[in-house]
Amino acid sequence: MSKLGSVLILLLALLAAGCGGDDEEPEATPPAQATTAAEEDGCAKDSLDLATAGQLTIGTDNPAFPPWFDGGAPKGSEWEINDPATGKGFESAVAYAVAEELGFSKDEVEWTVVPFNQSFKPGSKSFDFDINQISFTDARAKSVDFSESYYDVNQALVALKGTSITDSESLADLKGTKLGAQIGTTSYDYITENIDPDARPSVYDSNADAISALKAKQIDGIVVDLPTAFFVTAVEIENGTIVGQFATMGEQERFGMVFEKGSSLVECVDEALQALKDDGTLADIQQEWLSDNASAPVLE
Repeated sequence: MSKLGSVLILLLALLAAGCGGDDEEPEATPPAQATTAAEEDGCAKDSLDLATAGQLTIGTDNPAFPPWFDGGAPKGSEWEINDPATGKGFESAVAYAVAEELGFSKDEVEWTVVPFNQSFKPGSKSFDFDINQISFTDARAKSVDFSESYYDVNQALVALKGTSITDSESLADLKGTKLGAQIGTTSYDYITENIDPDARPSVYDSNADAISALKAKQIDGIVVDLPTAFFVTAVEIENGTIVGQFATMGEQERFGMVFEKGSSLVECVDEALQALKDDGTLADIQQEWLSDNASAPVLE
């Protein structure tokens, strides 16, 4: 073979080698990280203005009662009845679902004790938001900000079985009764603004105190939100009964998370709540923890 022939063969071999890669799979491109709606709207975890950097601080009252909190509390815990960190109970589950939507792991959530009446007082807050069956009112909204509703609620009346108040079928039937409720609550407001009994209602520092007064027959009945009424009659008052729930007067009462006035976190939490409503998560949580707490006769 001539020298020229050898060179041509060599060139053809090189060309064949260069074209041989056409049959090979192209190198895979790593998938792009999913971007959450929160991140797209400027609510990425690292950009949030938090009470403590790197963690989501959530407030609620102590004791933490069912069905809002569940799962018990470990020995030596500062939490009575239930530790919110279990993730069990309606409000605990909602709080963790919101936290996850914002990008926080469970380990990045810290709970802090905030008495009910202190949660909506004016001033700076030690929490990012508080979740504690706090109903939106115009008066409270002057001092704090609220999220959109995570639960629409009616008030209800609890009494002792066999007492005359249990025969009540309307608000008018309650005029001559002695009622009680926790101080600062919409339950108390409902008594004074809508039931308007002849006797001034009794006010208590906590629902536990109101329950004790009812057991001692110092009052005829207590007003609480409907899910709490179911728990109270099932667990706390052996001979307790739900006389009925009250129809909404005016705007639907709703529970909202509470924030320091002017908090930039409100919009992000509202977006998280909307996402949980849209994908059915919030409805699933409600079904799991409040499904048995939805029905009682209406007193009008």
